[in-house]
Amino acid sequence: MTQATADMAPGKTPAASELTQLDPDRLPAILAVSMRLRNFVDRVGRFGSWFALPLILVTAFDLGIRKTGWMQVWLVENVSPYFGSTLLQELEWHAHTVLFCLVLGFGYIWNTHVRVDLVRENLAFRKKAWIEFLGLNLFLIPFTLVVAYFAFVYAYDSWSINREPSCAWYECGEVSASLVGLSHRWVIKLTLAFGLVVVLIAGVAVWLEVAVALFGPPHWRFHLSTLDWPEAEGSTIEGKERLDLDAAPDELERRARAHGDDGSAER
Repeated sequence: MTQATADMAPGKTPAASELTQLDPDRLPAILAVSMRLRNFVDRVGRFGSWFALPLILVTAFDLGIRKTGWMQVWLVENVSPYFGSTLLQELEWHAHTVLFCLVLGFGYIWNTHVRVDLVRENLAFRKKAWIEFLGLNLFLIPFTLVVAYFAFVYAYDSWSINREPSCAWYECGEVSASLVGLSHRWVIKLTLAFGLVVVLIAGVAVWLEVAVALFGPPHWRFHLSTLDWPEAEGSTIEGKERLDLDAAPDELERRARAHGDDGSAER
């Protein structure tokens, strides 16, 4: 650290020459923990995003055979009762629940969740960081802890319903209110609780990042999930690089030029 950086007043942005980009493989312990938590949330979210595929396929299949009428009756009677409309609709709901719950934390660490950002957008970096820090301390983390606790109670109660002593741990439990619905309702309720835990982990990961940004050395630069460093503001939007149309190459012109060069070479 230079003497100028050491004597820098709190909140003042260091000059570009004084900034230190931290190596992701040699991060301080607190940021290394944040990165591991963030990587876990990222993997869970990417896994959960695949449930969009069965959700679309089951919904389209259900609508298709329901419109024919006779095909659904034939499938239920000759293939499997799982082709019944009630079972397919509950599979759709369950796939949507898994998709939603597992990508909640993913959306937060990639800053792609919805923000009603009328004031924060125009504030200075440290004010944005303080809003994020206080929001995590006062709202996201406490709220998620409370809701996750009741979600686990909700799942446990579902698991305990209709449980005979002879039942294995994965048997019995709450079933659908419909006589032809799905069983093991506690599984999807447990997924809801797990998704809230993933959101909590995402909140802790971002909290560690913001805490270092506010209270750590001002010349450190590292990945921030929900904020842009002062020198990088305007270069990203919702966690993705902003495309500058004035500076970006003209793709059509580039292709036309490449096509012209190929034609000249052939001649």
